[in-house]
Amino acid sequence: MTDDALAPLRRQFDLTWALFEYHLERLEPQDHLWEPAPECWTLHLRDGVWVPDFAEEEPDPVPAPTAGWVGWHIGWWWSTTIELLQGRDPLPPEAVRWPGPEGAAEWLRSFRGRWIALLPELDPDAPAPFPWPEGTGHTVTDTVAWVNAELMKNAAEMGQLRILRAAGAPGSR
Repeated sequence: MTDDALAPLRRQFDLTWALFEYHLERLEPQDHLWEPAPECWTLHLRDGVWVPDFAEEEPDPVPAPTAGWVGWHIGWWWSTTIELLQGRDPLPPEAVRWPGPEGAAEWLRSFRGRWIALLPELDPDAPAPFPWPEGTGHTVTDTVAWVNAELMKNAAEMGQLRILRAAGAPGSR
């Protein structure tokens, strides 16, 4: 890809990442598993592995996620995107390993590094392998824009959870 082909999207990504980093820097280990509501998606430590709550079909209503679950979700969709853009099969959700509260921020930062390294290798006009079905006319440029939007949404969710817990929302202490 030419340096300027995705320049506006790269600048948008950098801004989105800066907003996300604001929250990553402030996350405390106990923030990750704080449950904001009785019906909650979180992660469970089983035999030394963090296992996410997950359903192939999204329930209605959608359970409120923990910050840790949102972080795992970022790792899942971003690893899927990276693998597919490199022509590889993505990991199934259960194979995406969240490292736990102590390593979560660095784990998420590793995806940023992989993404930035991958961007110059991409053909912006190639058909998008994700997140749209094949044949929809979406391109890699659309996928790059989707990553920005998904990251912005998830950063806002994680940030809001962190802020609510820090502000003393019910059940946060």
